[in-house]
Amino acid sequence: MSRHHVVIIGSGFGGLFAAKKLRRADCDVTLISRRPGHVFQPLLYQVATGILSQGEIAPATREILRSQHNATVLMGDVTDIDLAARTVTSHLGDQVNVTGYDSLILSAGAQTGYFGNDHFEPYAPGLKGIDDALELRARIFGSFEMAELQPDDAQAWMRFVVVGGGPTGVEIAGQISELSRRTLRKDFRNIDPTKAQVILLEGGDGVLSTFGPTQSRKAADQLRKMGIDVRTGAFVKDVDGTGVRVAYKDGTQEHIASKCVVWGAGVEASPLGAQVAQQSGAELDRGGRVKVLPDLTLPGHPEVFVLGDMISLDDLPGVAQVAIQGGKYAAKTIRGRLEGKPDPEPFKYFDKGSMATISRFRAVANVGKVELRGFIAWLAWLFIHILYLVGFQQKISTLGHWTVAFLGRARAERTFTVEQSRGALTNTRGPRDRTKAGGGTHPELPTQDAA
Repeated sequence: MSRHHVVIIGSGFGGLFAAKKLRRADCDVTLISRRPGHVFQPLLYQVATGILSQGEIAPATREILRSQHNATVLMGDVTDIDLAARTVTSHLGDQVNVTGYDSLILSAGAQTGYFGNDHFEPYAPGLKGIDDALELRARIFGSFEMAELQPDDAQAWMRFVVVGGGPTGVEIAGQISELSRRTLRKDFRNIDPTKAQVILLEGGDGVLSTFGPTQSRKAADQLRKMGIDVRTGAFVKDVDGTGVRVAYKDGTQEHIASKCVVWGAGVEASPLGAQVAQQSGAELDRGGRVKVLPDLTLPGHPEVFVLGDMISLDDLPGVAQVAIQGGKYAAKTIRGRLEGKPDPEPFKYFDKGSMATISRFRAVANVGKVELRGFIAWLAWLFIHILYLVGFQQKISTLGHWTVAFLGRARAERTFTVEQSRGALTNTRGPRDRTKAGGGTHPELPTQDAA
C-alpha cells in the first residue's frame, strides 16, 4: 500500500509552512509552484525601489526543503484541479504533469485586483511577485532616466501616482519619495530629482485605515512631511499612457499627468478558488475568495484545505500570519488523521499585530491594544521581518543592504533593463496574460470604480 500523498499548491507562506510542518509525518509531500522560490511578499517594495535584490527575499524552495526527505518540489503553473479524480494538472512550457493526491492544500495566494478594470493593468502594475517588483524598479528608475533625456517633459516622468492607501501603497510611496530626495539627488545633470512629485490616492477617508483613526492620521501627517501629496476620497476612473483620471467625493474630476502609476488598491484570489468552489458547491465572495468551513476545508471534501488569501472566513485579514497559521493547522490535521487522532477544534486565528513602514526610521505598529509609531515601531518592524525571512544567508545580506540604504544614501540594487519595464519607457505597453491560474481574473467579479 502506497503512502499517503499530500499535494501542496503554492510556495508562499501557507504552502511552505504546511510542508515544513509535515516533515516528520508518515506521508509524501509534493509542493507545486509556478515560481522557483518562496517570495517574502512584505519586502517586495524594497526590491522595486533598489534596496534589496530578488534573491534576498525569494530563496529557492528546493534549497529550503532539500533536507526534508519526504518532500518533492515541482515547478509548474497549476491549471486544473479535479476534486472527483483527486488530481492536479500543472504545466511548465510544453510539459504537462498530472499529480494525484490523497490530501490537498491549496495555497495559491492572490493577485492584484482592478475591480473589473483589467485594462488599467498595462499602465498601473501591482506588486504581488518578483516580476512585478522588477518591472516597477525599471519603471521607477527608468522614469528618471527618461526625464534626463526629455527635460521639457520631465515633470510628467517625475510625477509618480500610487493608487491605494494600504500598507503597499504607503510603503512604495514613502520609498519613492526617499529615493528621489536622498539617493538620486546628485546623480543627474539636466533634472533635479528632489523635485519629483509623489501622489498617493486613497478612496477612503484615510491611509492605513485598518490601523485605526489615530495611526491613520499620524501616518498621513508623516507622509505629508515627506512631501507626499496624500489625497483621500479619490476614486480612479481611468488609467492610460498619459496618466490617471480621478473623481473626488466633492464631485470634481481631474486628470493627473504621469508616466509611472503603481497600483496597490486591491487584490483578488487565484482563480483556482473558483474551480474548487464550483466543484464542491462552496460560495465565493466578491474578491473570488472561497467561503471555507471552520476547519479550512471545502464542503463535502474534508481532504481539501484552502489557505491564506484564498479564503473567506470570519473576516480574516489578508496577511501572512493567516496563511502561516492556516498552513500549520492543515498540516497538523492531516498528521493527526494519519495517526488516528480526532480532528482538532476549528481554526482560530491568533492576531499577532500589524505593521507598516512609512519611510526610513518611521513606521506604525499595532500589537493588541498597543499602538507604536516612529522609530520604535520601525525597529520592531526590522526585527519581525528579519525573524521571518527564510535563510541565514538572506538575513545577513538583507541586514547589510539595510545598513547601506538606511544609514547612508546608496541603494545597491538599481540595475534594470528596458525590457523589464514592459514597454513603459517606449510606449508599447501590453497586457500580461491574466488567464492563467496564477494570474487570472474571476469571471463573476463585478465591474466597479477603483478606490
